[in-house]
Amino acid sequence: MKLFTYKAETSALALAQAKQELGDECSIISQKKLSDGSYEISVAINEEDLKRVQENKKKEQREDAFVAKNNNIAERLELIAAKELEKRRAANAAASLPEDVSLQLSDAVRQISQIANLPTTMPPPPTTAYNKQETKPALDKKESPSKKEEKKSKTESGDLKAIRGEIDRLNDKLKLIQNMFWEERGPKREGLIIPHEFAEIFRIAKGSGMAKEHLDKIMQLTLELMPIKMRENSVLIKRYFREVLRKMVYCRTENLNSNGKNIMMFVGPTGVGKTTTLAKLAARYSRMLNKNYKVGIITLDTYRIGAVDQLMFYAKKMKLSIDTVVDTEEFVNALDSLKYCDYILIDTVGSSQHDRAKLESLKSFVNADANSKIDVNLVMSATTKYEDLKDIYHTFSTLGIDTLIFTKLDETHSFGNIFSLIYETKKSTSYFSIGQEVPNDLNIASSDFLVDCLLDGFIKG
Repeated sequence: MKLFTYKAETSALALAQAKQELGDECSIISQKKLSDGSYEISVAINEEDLKRVQENKKKEQREDAFVAKNNNIAERLELIAAKELEKRRAANAAASLPEDVSLQLSDAVRQISQIANLPTTMPPPPTTAYNKQETKPALDKKESPSKKEEKKSKTESGDLKAIRGEIDRLNDKLKLIQNMFWEERGPKREGLIIPHEFAEIFRIAKGSGMAKEHLDKIMQLTLELMPIKMRENSVLIKRYFREVLRKMVYCRTENLNSNGKNIMMFVGPTGVGKTTTLAKLAARYSRMLNKNYKVGIITLDTYRIGAVDQLMFYAKKMKLSIDTVVDTEEFVNALDSLKYCDYILIDTVGSSQHDRAKLESLKSFVNADANSKIDVNLVMSATTKYEDLKDIYHTFSTLGIDTLIFTKLDETHSFGNIFSLIYETKKSTSYFSIGQEVPNDLNIASSDFLVDCLLDGFIKG
């Protein structure tokens, strides 16, 4: 491997120098801001690629001897593309679009290319009679009308495909122009410089509510691992970034094959939807799966007005057993009376993370029966900001949290807070509640679903 260092006013200019001299085969090793305000990047390239780049440069220099002094590589490519397009037009003998539309597209692509300093395959405006008058191709008397229509259709299809390709490339160039001044406005912190190619994905992730330290870490990983060739395509950048995020989300698969008794306790702050989530899972286990499991319900929430009535309504509708308890002795007896059940679901009183007395009371129920393993599910709302989610988690962690459940995903546009909590705690998530409807608005947690919500927004199926 060969190492090279480039210095410029911005990291983008330094990277452009590296690509100009070494091509797209080089990889960024490091980048930093110097004391004089300029930027320095170090790139590496293996010897075979370097040799190939040097040979190509020598070849280009020999070719430049036969080209006019002011004619650069981009202009020659444009000339070749223009000649090829003119040949195709002459061979087809028919225009695929009105000439003024074609000229507008060509002129738009060329102007944007000049602004962004990028090459384009669109030809310069023709100086022929196209600008003065509309000419009609002569009719071939030997061709039947059906053959002429078929030939014209094929010609239009091919040209439209070529124009569609130009429009796709035009979209990428527009994004590049939009972010031209990103280097001056973008974040510069502790040696981490976000190139303009990543401006769009950086804004999406930052606007999602993701914690700053997590976003910095992910951007650093992406910059270090992503090949340079992929950076020129916004679709590839987003796809690569999506994969990085997906691998950082921990989800627990739904275990329905266990022969043992499953006891699930739902804890969390007031108003996050613990009771509704319990009802959804009760319906899921007892009615919606291939096997109808036996489900029992225990409620410890005797404080909130209507809480018991709400659970009674669901239990009666689904024909499930329900017990109301007020102390640990009654709780142990209720567990014993429901030992025939495959799933025992326990609803608890909502508690502020600052109410230590209620948390200690919940802890006594978790540890009440030494013979029963209780799976503690911390239920939190997706509408809660990250700092508060982290505070809630650390407070309830004294109960021995086994998994996370997030509710109200349909009530927010920002999902970076959920991602950051999962990434920070390394705690797996089991379910996402996506609405109030029982039992349908409940999804088994998956990294694909959460990352799609974070980057593309929540779309209810």
